[in-house]
Amino acid sequence: VILGVDPSLRGTGFGVIRLGKNPPDTLDQGTIKCPKKWDRSQCLAAISKALREVIARHKPTVCAIEGLFYAQNVKTALTMGEARGAAMAAIAECGLDIFEIAPRKVKQSIVGYGNAQKIAVAKMVQRMLALDELPAPDAADALAIAICHAHHRTILIYELLDLGRNLVFQARRCLNHR
Repeated sequence: VILGVDPSLRGTGFGVIRLGKNPPDTLDQGTIKCPKKWDRSQCLAAISKALREVIARHKPTVCAIEGLFYAQNVKTALTMGEARGAAMAAIAECGLDIFEIAPRKVKQSIVGYGNAQKIAVAKMVQRMLALDELPAPDAADALAIAICHAHHRTILIYELLDLGRNLVFQARRCLNHR
């Protein structure tokens, strides 16, 4: 079970998928919304609290979160960093390993183009997870992050299996030459 998180101060997306079926089961998705009238500390607390509740409800085994991105506006970068920090602290407190994935890598993996628009990501996520409705943009991004992590994990497993087969083959060759 993978928790994907797309952190933002006013709209943190989350998505939970369970691997094992094709397509994976979508267990939960949504956006943690914080009104503009809330101060920053209220938003950070809401992000932490909501993510703890999602983790308690679905018991994910791992979390994938959107990594840092290049921001021209320093204030935006700091605000995003604070939201990421609140999310990551809550996730780490629950004992989950956290894997960061760059936004461009997620878009490249899901849509095939690293500068894809949010709507393209949402439509592809809907198709990949066989969802009846188009997910909200931030939830779609979080689901895309979870899917991307699942793909990366699967590739790594196949690479390890291939490495294992090669080691077994080499060991047999060595034993046969003795």
